[in-house]
Amino acid sequence: MRPVLIFVALSLAVTSSLAQTPPGPSVEVIYDNPEHFRDASLDSNGYERGADQQVMKELRSYLQTLGKRYLPPGQTLRIDIRDIDLAGRYEPWHRQAYSIRFMRDITWPSIDLHYVLSQQGQPLSQADARVTDKFYLQRPGRSANSDRLYAEKAMLEEWFRKQFAVQHQNSS
Repeated sequence: MRPVLIFVALSLAVTSSLAQTPPGPSVEVIYDNPEHFRDASLDSNGYERGADQQVMKELRSYLQTLGKRYLPPGQTLRIDIRDIDLAGRYEPWHRQAYSIRFMRDITWPSIDLHYVLSQQGQPLSQADARVTDKFYLQRPGRSANSDRLYAEKAMLEEWFRKQFAVQHQNSS
């Protein structure tokens, strides 16, 4: 009988401590009219506007990872992505390389978005933002990285860290 009482007491203690823990941070990513995005496809060779599913899936997943890293528990971030222009351009006049995205100084990545940061349903901040990285070619480790969205992810991480990690540190 005694082991049963200990088990019940421990179960109640764990349950009550879990109920007091605020939920982890969450990031919701919405794509507004992705079929009209300027250049968000890795597969279209630059001939079509719009975003492909792989780009949207990878960026959503990455933003959710950043939320877990930089947002405090209980905060919710909603990001409405309104346009994406990936780094580089396809240059179809290169006959042997028509499916290669050429990275140049003038083809930096940019993402237009609107965000709302909330805590327990109450907005803390919101704004429109154009996230760009004009110096994406100078980032360390760029040439060794095989991720096709490396420039966009590095740009988003820098923006996320500057925008939200500082707020988190100031409120701690």
